[in-house]
Amino acid sequence: MKLLTFLAKRFAWSPHAHTLEPDSERPSESAADPPPGGDVAQAVVVFLHAEAGDERAEAATRAERQVAKHVKWLAGKRGLRRAVLHSFTHLAADSAPPEFAREFLGRVAARLERVGFEVSQTPFGWVCEWELAVHGESLAKVWKEV
Repeated sequence: MKLLTFLAKRFAWSPHAHTLEPDSERPSESAADPPPGGDVAQAVVVFLHAEAGDERAEAATRAERQVAKHVKWLAGKRGLRRAVLHSFTHLAADSAPPEFAREFLGRVAARLERVGFEVSQTPFGWVCEWELAVHGESLAKVWKEV
């Protein structure tokens, strides 16, 4: 699991192009109808790349816990209570299947929400246009491998 995290003043996204086949189990999902974008202020933005080895149950549970812990730690540096999760498959050579990555992001979001975070997710399977304003200190841009 690879993470690229930012302490963002603002992060806005707008879906641009669908990259995965619509999920037949999610009837609301359509490549023709882009989902809404979003705009969040004062948040930890997490670009997350799930790798093939992360699928093992033990590895997935450990990674879920460590990702949430990292987000909480980084958010604490500025007293933030918001996070944005974005699947970003450009941080490593191998990737876990999309179904695993989607479910993993959902579990991390639920874990963060249970401790009082407001969590947003960019639309899964879509390439998005972004606007990202990041705080200036070095700690505002952190790469992590879990």
